[in-house]
Amino acid sequence: MTGRPARTRPDDQPRAAAAPPAPGALPGAPGGVRARAAALAALVTLAAFCLGDAVARSYPFGFRTRSVNDLGNQFVPFHAHLWDLLHGRGSGGLFLNWQSGYGASFLPDLGTYLGSPFALLVALFPRDEIDLAVYVITLLKMAVAGAVMAQLLLTLRPGRWWAAGALGASYALCGWSVAEASYNPMWLDGLIALPLLCLVGHWALAGRRFALGAVLVALVWIANFYTAYMATLGAVLLLLTRLLVEHAPTGVPLRQRLAPLWRPVTRLAGVLALGVGLAAPMVSVVYFGTKHAYPGRVVEFSAKPWADVLARLLPGTYNFSSPAVYVDTVALLLALTLPFNPAVPRRLRGGWTLLVAGVTLSLQWGPTQLAWHAFSVPNGSQYRETFVLCGLLVTAAWLSFAHGTPGRRPLLAAGALLAVIAAAAAPATELIRPWTYPLLLAGVAAVAASLLLARLARRHRHPLLAALAVVLLIGAQVGQSAATTAVADRLRLGHLDDYAPWGQRQQTQRELIADADGWPRYRTDPGREQTVGNDPLLVGGQGAQYYSSLTADVLSRTLTALGGGWTSRGRSVQSLDNPVTDAIFSVGARVHSAPDPHRDPNATTDIEPYVTREAVPPLVTVRPDTKKAPVYGSSPFRNQELLLGARVYTLPGRISIRGADGRPAARTPDGGYRLPPGPTEQSRPKALLTATCPGGSQVFLWAPHYWGVAALRGADRPPVGFRGDHPVTKIAPMQPLGKAPASGRVEVQLTVQKGGTVPAASIGCLDTGRLRAATDRLRAQGATAVQVSDSGIRAELPAGSRGIAVVAAPRIAGWRCAAGSGGDRPADSYLGLIAVRLDGSATSIDCTFRPPGLRLGTAVGAAALLALTLPAAYRLLRNRRESRHVHH
Repeated sequence: MTGRPARTRPDDQPRAAAAPPAPGALPGAPGGVRARAAALAALVTLAAFCLGDAVARSYPFGFRTRSVNDLGNQFVPFHAHLWDLLHGRGSGGLFLNWQSGYGASFLPDLGTYLGSPFALLVALFPRDEIDLAVYVITLLKMAVAGAVMAQLLLTLRPGRWWAAGALGASYALCGWSVAEASYNPMWLDGLIALPLLCLVGHWALAGRRFALGAVLVALVWIANFYTAYMATLGAVLLLLTRLLVEHAPTGVPLRQRLAPLWRPVTRLAGVLALGVGLAAPMVSVVYFGTKHAYPGRVVEFSAKPWADVLARLLPGTYNFSSPAVYVDTVALLLALTLPFNPAVPRRLRGGWTLLVAGVTLSLQWGPTQLAWHAFSVPNGSQYRETFVLCGLLVTAAWLSFAHGTPGRRPLLAAGALLAVIAAAAAPATELIRPWTYPLLLAGVAAVAASLLLARLARRHRHPLLAALAVVLLIGAQVGQSAATTAVADRLRLGHLDDYAPWGQRQQTQRELIADADGWPRYRTDPGREQTVGNDPLLVGGQGAQYYSSLTADVLSRTLTALGGGWTSRGRSVQSLDNPVTDAIFSVGARVHSAPDPHRDPNATTDIEPYVTREAVPPLVTVRPDTKKAPVYGSSPFRNQELLLGARVYTLPGRISIRGADGRPAARTPDGGYRLPPGPTEQSRPKALLTATCPGGSQVFLWAPHYWGVAALRGADRPPVGFRGDHPVTKIAPMQPLGKAPASGRVEVQLTVQKGGTVPAASIGCLDTGRLRAATDRLRAQGATAVQVSDSGIRAELPAGSRGIAVVAAPRIAGWRCAAGSGGDRPADSYLGLIAVRLDGSATSIDCTFRPPGLRLGTAVGAAALLALTLPAAYRLLRNRRESRHVHH
């Protein structure tokens, strides 16, 4: 950064004789200065991030997709569903999402993925530009984060507007933002929350804007409570540090030193508590949603080597599992000058240095890592709180600069420290790229050149040279951050799953689904060959497929028992292409597509998507009551029959699997078969599975832990792929192979890829005639009319219905049902589905859904609202009475 030396700016010198100001009472910058700083931060952020995407030729500036992992699987589809709801076209509403998972709770997903006010902007874009809409929202969040940080810096201490704007952009373009949060847009609300909560805390400490502060706290916690929690911890640490180093009196006992801080700290705690209380309706729903979700994998935290951590401070580095603490070299160099800058008061230097060091160490220690993540070990990236450290580095840089441009000694000390960091990072060979050190040296050279230009500008009183120095610094910042963005864009595609943006495939599927749609008479499933993990939200229809951090445990376990497949450790359930489950869940139309060529370059592209239809039972059917509640067993074929209520499969008495050499495959302890992969990645061992089925029956293979290809000899169906990697990570669904020959001898050619196991009872032979008869019985006994809403389902039943009314939807927590005119009660469960007992008198059932936690959260929110508004109302009434008394 440029400017006059600290000794020529007496206002920047610490005034030891002055009494410490009241907490939060430091003068702020004028409004015009703040506006210019915010605008500069936003513009620099937008320019650098878009430039990086353009250099990487990433969407929307090139042919490479940016939809990796959860961005393509979750955020884009959920925003598409929000678009449908805002335009009155979605199936469901705030409480229920009828499109996913055969009926899922939507309010927790809304709070998790769509709680940000920015999400509403999707309504302004065409439906087929949903990827662009999410990209623009991402840009806006980053720009706003930079602008708010610029405001915070000028609040911490007045200074040059361009420096505050540039450092605000440094924060918005930190490594965590461009490498991690850019494809997890909900996390970017935390990037905004950190400086915003610090501003709110500043007001609270000064006793100002209490109500507005509480509302803003509520807003950030509703937007994304996960990163808001981290931002709140970071803001509290920053504000308490500032109180202790700037406002606590010295030379007195500790109790007397802390006594003046009690009231401001109480105000700070009050505004945070009321703000979180106001957000309780959403936060509570999300919290209880996580409690009912399918459990994720529990992993122990493993700290990364310090060389990796230090390497991530440098530009142009990328790694999924290490903390992305990059801030551009200008900001980093300024932050490193803080401990050595004599223009900064000693207590402030020491306190802020200890704060940054403490937070850095907390990233590497298991207990503090757990505390940062709300005492829940995250799945995936384990350094999600890194943005807090980046924010503290930027504030340290600002405090050093705003107290007076660091002189030669602080700059040399910071340069030496930066050299030590660069040298210590050298062993992290997987992170250091060929361009890392050149980018670092370019940043250092830009700082040196700007200092030289600033000196010449002062000597010759030439403002153009000073402006050129500023442009040079910001140009180096833009270049480094754009390069870091481009590196992350390119390297992410190498190790994360990626998905194509909206194109002809999705458009065709959406049109087919719209033509076939018959909801709620029957469901239309988007198909087994999925494009993303939430196809029903993206292209329409109502299917089993659903991917969320809040995927209900009962849904995942029920579909697994029926032969369903999933990825992401059970939280991304897949469509099950099976006529028995289609009858059970009233799937009357199903789209069939070729595999997505973006995901499978070898996929056949000459197969046009088409729709098949079947006569299926209604959403509500009546089953006979049983004295003993049925439970699932180990065979998905028998489990399907149990839920259907009829025997439709023939299971071969014995199957055998032999290798290409004719030898029997090795057996597993449970009697299955082990199929190891070949000696090289390119080798594809062959095996032959043989069994006996009734001639003409439909052959299904269930091999949840097999990764390879299966093809029924003599069948008119193409080979089918199975992707069962690991019982914890992903399992493959049951799939149809074709029709058994008249001889009944079934031969299935297995082409082993990654290998795995095949169960002993892996073959099921479906009698379509029996299935048709069972379906006709359910249709005859099923509901005569069904109505669905965004909060429930109502069905009219034939007179005299006895037994159990079963709703073809998972019995997730929150359902209450009533039969006829009877009172409602928690719904029963019938093999994982919603059930209502009938005694023959009721001719209808009425089920309503309320997300768990909503009532508790509403009560807490109402109490917080009363606590916030009653004092103001009391003061208003008192003032009116006093004015009337004076008037009379």
